[in-house]
Amino acid sequence: MESIIAITDKQKIDNIFNFLDVSESTREDYKYRIGLFIKHTQEYGINNNTFLEYKRILSNRNDLSVSTKNKYLASTRIFLKELNRQGLFPIDITQNIKSFKQGKKHKKDGFNDEEINMIVSAIHNKVNNPKNARLKAILSLLVLQGLRQCEIIRLDYQDIDFVSKVAFIRGKGRDDKEAIDLHPSTIKALKEYVNMCNVADGVLFPSQSNNNRGQRMTTRALRQIVKKFIINLGIEKSVHGFRHYFTTKLVKNYKGDLLQVAKYTRHASLEMLQVYNDNINNKADLPKYYKVFNDVNL
Repeated sequence: MESIIAITDKQKIDNIFNFLDVSESTREDYKYRIGLFIKHTQEYGINNNTFLEYKRILSNRNDLSVSTKNKYLASTRIFLKELNRQGLFPIDITQNIKSFKQGKKHKKDGFNDEEINMIVSAIHNKVNNPKNARLKAILSLLVLQGLRQCEIIRLDYQDIDFVSKVAFIRGKGRDDKEAIDLHPSTIKALKEYVNMCNVADGVLFPSQSNNNRGQRMTTRALRQIVKKFIINLGIEKSVHGFRHYFTTKLVKNYKGDLLQVAKYTRHASLEMLQVYNDNINNKADLPKYYKVFNDVNL
């Protein structure tokens, strides 16, 4: 078989994903990640085993985490299935090809208190302008609310009730919105942001790029804004690390009351929260473990 119906230009690839019933942020992520597979087909062509071959190539990439590999694999799986569904490719070559096995323990650490204090101090010392007001508002939603990146970019101005101190967010994998209580500091940061940036309707965090100005910011753009800020502080952690910090802080202070913590983190099940709880208990136990081998001097 030849390359995938000669799909080489970005517009044709984008059109394949435009028929998917997914959120816009998910669609953009698919479009971003499919490029690696397209490059593979341009070099090696495509046959019945191409998806498996691509998985094996990803498997040998030491620069990608298992989670990231699965994201690339998922984007390609969706792409190939959609080609088949639309009658643009005769067979579904993704059948019986499994995703990478992924452990449930966290592979990366969240932020610690010292790093958060650095971030807070740095944002307070920044000049009071629209750009920094936006950054402070986003950081408040990450640090004090534990919102996912997709949840932040989905927010509209009307979703914030400044009087009741409540936000209505559309969570991961949800179609409806749910109310969350906002920390007083979050309310303050959001008020400063909307007043300084004249946001009074529509998208809460519109894009500032020339190509998409006024449209909803993408998760990629949000990550770039936050990563640039924390890297300048010498902190090398992912933006998702803020949610780890938020959840860990709650689990510690609620003494393992995971049901109560779940009300704030909005995890669908307690299984993931138990991972946080286990990590906290394991670290607390380390001094005892070290002490057991105090008399062994290698």
